[in-house]
Amino acid sequence: MQIQINRQMNAVILFIIGIPLIEIYLMIKVGGTIGAFNTIFLIFFTAVTGIFFARLEGFRAVTSGLQQLVKNELPIYEIVSGAALAFAALLLILPGFLTDFIGFLLILPPTRKIIIKSFSSKVYINKKKDFVEGEFEEIENDEKKNK
Repeated sequence: MQIQINRQMNAVILFIIGIPLIEIYLMIKVGGTIGAFNTIFLIFFTAVTGIFFARLEGFRAVTSGLQQLVKNELPIYEIVSGAALAFAALLLILPGFLTDFIGFLLILPPTRKIIIKSFSSKVYINKKKDFVEGEFEEIENDEKKNK
């Protein structure tokens, strides 16, 4: 248990340090090619465009979810898709090209489906069992013992 927590913490620390380093590197490279002003404009443009498309796709996910509810079905994909869109919007707000690229991948419906499928395949749900197995032991209260 402790080893698994340490591995997760190392991955989080690597993620927190690695992503900004990659973003700074990409900004320097792009800024050297197209200029500082154009790079700043491009970062703002991708953020505004990404938020617009995230909002648009979010409305589509809500509409699709409501249609699923009207059909008396659980809108599981729509809920997960909505969470992915919220995460995509967060990535697009953050300045940088790598986060914008990942955010745009999450906004596009075909790539979002692929990403959600790859993550959901790791979650195992056994639909054949609709009960929980377990053991129990009955404990008598002191009042029952005295009577």
